[in-house]
Amino acid sequence: MVHPLGDAGKVSELASDNTESIALHLDEAGVSVDLPRPAHAGDQVQGVPYRPVEFRDDDLPTALERAASWLRRTQEWLGEPVDVIAIHLDYDDGENRPYYDVKLLCNEEDLAGAPIALREHVAKSAPGQG
Repeated sequence: MVHPLGDAGKVSELASDNTESIALHLDEAGVSVDLPRPAHAGDQVQGVPYRPVEFRDDDLPTALERAASWLRRTQEWLGEPVDVIAIHLDYDDGENRPYYDVKLLCNEEDLAGAPIALREHVAKSAPGQG
């Protein structure tokens, strides 16, 4: 299986706003090969395909309103609710940076439009369809 991050057995680079990059050694699940694994057999590090969508502003209500507006537009485009597993609020007190950082942790398949493609595929495959 190809991991969304590419060949996780090789060294990957983490891009940021800076011109620097950091080398990471990742396993097939896309986590560090050095990450301590849970000791109990029933516990696991999950390989859930979620991606953060970020909204930054100095005014928290404005950032939240933009996030809500994006969710509404995306839900309309997707034709169903967006799978959001978490909402993360952070701040950045760096100079010339927006203070609030709102992140919606969204399903990668939803962001890629997989539900749309699936509906289109089912519609084309339905009896009586071209």
